[in-house]
Amino acid sequence: MKYKRILLKLSGEALMGKRQYGIDPERLSEYAQDIKTITDKGVEVAIVIGGGNIFRGLSGASNGMDRVQGDHMGMLATVINGLALQSALEDADIPTRLQTAIKINEVAEPFIRRKAMRHLEKGRVVIFGGGTGNPYFTTDSAAVLRAIEIEADVILKGTRVDGIYNADPEKDSNAIKFNSISFDDVLKKGLKVMDTTAFTLSQENELPIIVFDMNTPGNLLKVVSGEPIGTEVNI
Repeated sequence: MKYKRILLKLSGEALMGKRQYGIDPERLSEYAQDIKTITDKGVEVAIVIGGGNIFRGLSGASNGMDRVQGDHMGMLATVINGLALQSALEDADIPTRLQTAIKINEVAEPFIRRKAMRHLEKGRVVIFGGGTGNPYFTTDSAAVLRAIEIEADVILKGTRVDGIYNADPEKDSNAIKFNSISFDDVLKKGLKVMDTTAFTLSQENELPIIVFDMNTPGNLLKVVSGEPIGTEVNI
């Protein structure tokens, strides 16, 4: 395996599968099986998941809701997704721990860096819920922050497209895919990989990001094995 410890970033929307909202158990099961293929090979896996399938603080704010309240609701949505993913992983016989940035002791452990790293060393998948615990920060920022804290080798951003393009491939059939690209070029070309705060934090810490299609079974194993799947963003 090319990578020993990874941070897998999943969007909340990815959990919807073919539904309009909520969580698709089949999609969860597919993800769990994919994750099992790499944990069985000794890869240490941490996961940050969004909450957009349930609630987005930003969209709530645009409808007149207080932004801080909306973001707190979004954080709780990521915890709901984390619990669902934890259940699916445990159904696949993968030992899992859910840690949250906001204290919900009856539901999950609080985030403690050393404890998270110990879980990973023991072969447990660690899911980080609650974002950063602060409003105005996205789960992209949480993913990069946690990846740096746990000393991950790479951030794998699982999406529904197979990499980074110079235009939206779902709208432009002439869009050109990049196999690899530098952080500087992403910024110069104005490409959307992560929000600016998260992306800059990753760049400053020289933490590579690989964007790939998570919805194709087997892709996760290929990425972790070092196969040229998706797009790698590096220094």
